[in-house]
Amino acid sequence: MKKIIPIFMLLLIAVMVSVSCKTTPNTKVLDETIKKAETARQRAIDFEGPAYFPSEWEATEARYKAAGEMPLTSDAEVKEAENTYGKLADSYDEIFARTVPLYAQAREDEIIAVRETLVNSGFTSYFPEYLESADNLALSAQDEYNKGNYYEAKDKVSKAMDEYETLLAGANVYLARQEIMDRGFVQYDAANFAKADEITKAAIDDYEAGNKDAAVEKTEEALLRYNLVLSNGWAAYAKERQNLAFKERELAIAERANIASRDIFREAEVYYNQAEVSIANKNIIDAATQYVEAEAMFAIARKDTAEKRVRAEEAIKRAEEKIGESTEAAQEADRVIGEGGSR
Repeated sequence: MKKIIPIFMLLLIAVMVSVSCKTTPNTKVLDETIKKAETARQRAIDFEGPAYFPSEWEATEARYKAAGEMPLTSDAEVKEAENTYGKLADSYDEIFARTVPLYAQAREDEIIAVRETLVNSGFTSYFPEYLESADNLALSAQDEYNKGNYYEAKDKVSKAMDEYETLLAGANVYLARQEIMDRGFVQYDAANFAKADEITKAAIDDYEAGNKDAAVEKTEEALLRYNLVLSNGWAAYAKERQNLAFKERELAIAERANIASRDIFREAEVYYNQAEVSIANKNIIDAATQYVEAEAMFAIARKDTAEKRVRAEEAIKRAEEKIGESTEAAQEADRVIGEGGSR
């Protein structure tokens, strides 16, 4: 009897194992299909599929969410889930296939735009090797895209854009410095200008040494200092132009240009008043420009008044000459008449 019980127990365990194996579906293929769908989904996300095809993406995402709630208690249910995830993978792949050329075109447009800005700045004419390095990265990205290596292409495009943007930061520094030089603003803040030049040189050294992060950091600091020079320069320049416009206005009034050349003077007053409002509102650049316009118009009003005065004086002189001539003629007539009477 003791031997029968262990045998019975062994048989019972075997039956339970057998039943368990029959009722637990094999999900290995399903797991692989799910992984395939998730990979396709992530690829579409990485290349901005949801942004390019929002309605298709939302519909597919709804199916994806529903698939995650499907029962998996039988082989038939597992099979159905496999089919569902297989179709989801196809849908995500279709969105990806339609997205990739749009994504690639957008990146190409970005590169062309930033490159054009760089070239137009004149900065790269001094450092053509920097531009060539960034261009090579962009061309390499295009090669990877043509081969279907989309992630490799994406990575190289990102690196190329980093290079272009680093160079663009350098171009902004160059343009700020050039404006300072062109406008003669160094005199207004020589200390910051000299420090900015020093930092710019250090940034170039870092860039050439491959220390891109340090180069960008120094470039940003240099740009801040150059912009400070520009700000101080514009403020001082605006003040100078304000003084000059005021003096020109006083001279115009003293010379009665506000009466003799009323229309021109009024136009100058418009610019002058606009400048006063601009400077009160801290719109320094606008104020400087408007003061220059006002000064010029006041000067034109003075010139116009002076020309009118000369013309008036000439007219008076001619009139006086005619009056003189008439007087002489009258006297001569009287003389002739007088002589005739004496005969």
